[in-house]
Amino acid sequence: MQTVTQKPGAMEEKVLSEVPSLISREGALSILEGKIPLTECLDQAYRARERYFGRSVRIHILDNIKNGHCPEDCGYCAQRKNANSGVQEYPLKSEEEIFQDAVLAKENGAYRFCMVTSGTGPNQNTTEKLARTIERIHKELGLKVCLSAGLLDREKAAILKQAGLDRYNHNLNTSKSHYPEICETHTYEQRVETISNLSEAGIGMCSGVIVGMGESFQDIVDVVFEIKALRVISIPVNFFIPVAGHAVRRPQPLTPEFCLRVLIAFRLVNPDSEVRIAAGREGHLRSLQSMALFAANSLFASGYLNVKGSDALETVKLILDAGFLPEFSSGKGAEVDWESILGNDYLYSADNFPELYKFRKKP
Repeated sequence: MQTVTQKPGAMEEKVLSEVPSLISREGALSILEGKIPLTECLDQAYRARERYFGRSVRIHILDNIKNGHCPEDCGYCAQRKNANSGVQEYPLKSEEEIFQDAVLAKENGAYRFCMVTSGTGPNQNTTEKLARTIERIHKELGLKVCLSAGLLDREKAAILKQAGLDRYNHNLNTSKSHYPEICETHTYEQRVETISNLSEAGIGMCSGVIVGMGESFQDIVDVVFEIKALRVISIPVNFFIPVAGHAVRRPQPLTPEFCLRVLIAFRLVNPDSEVRIAAGREGHLRSLQSMALFAANSLFASGYLNVKGSDALETVKLILDAGFLPEFSSGKGAEVDWESILGNDYLYSADNFPELYKFRKKP
């Protein structure tokens, strides 16, 4: 198996993005519109990706610690109020349940454990419960933690920071002008305020988008530069999945090439930020998933909030096949004996391909 090297020091954590954009708004628009050849802009994106992140790929595993019972009307979400999507609803998991989920995530090779809860935002008691759980995961497992729990004020941000939280997810999802099209129960400005509160507390922000909800190319350009202005260090790029019960008014088809161009634009505008291929990669990027790693340096394994995705082993294979290296919470990856872990899965044989021979003699 090919040996892949990792750029020394490339994966050190930062709280805020520090490197200026490599392209202008006009340049980003040209990429999205297809005016620049794909290989040309992908090569530029890869050079930035390699400079700041080497050949490593961070694997994140989501844990939906509370499902449903949400008063918000975010049109893209299966958990939104009155969605009747058929998803299982359950209250916030116990601290022990969440901890055991984190143990399993670490065993599956997660670089970061991502805790997600539905709702507008946590009250004081819930915030303190989450803080205790985060502190335990951090101290006993040494696992990096990201929390997504909705709108947050400065006081609650300080509690989570004290507990050891190093990332908080709160996606902008789309541009300011397009936001009323996808949600009416809270505003774009409230989301920006939450990001500011967490950043002031010293917690690295994870904030990204959902592409394919009827937005224009200009909307994508607007939100990618807004994320840059907020100095967001981790950017999940989701591609809209039309889940049952969604209320997106004008969903649009996405081609694998366009999805790749979106990732390229995010990389070139945010060269030192972690760009993550998030929900929808399997169905929208399809055969270009491995090529997308030349722009992005991170992805999810084992599914998304309410949608199945590639399991951890499939994800590791995808990364290795593209010539990259999975990175774990320990920061290690190069030392792992992947041939032993994957066994004979890499052998081209009749065992792996039962229909290997096109023509066979009849018995």
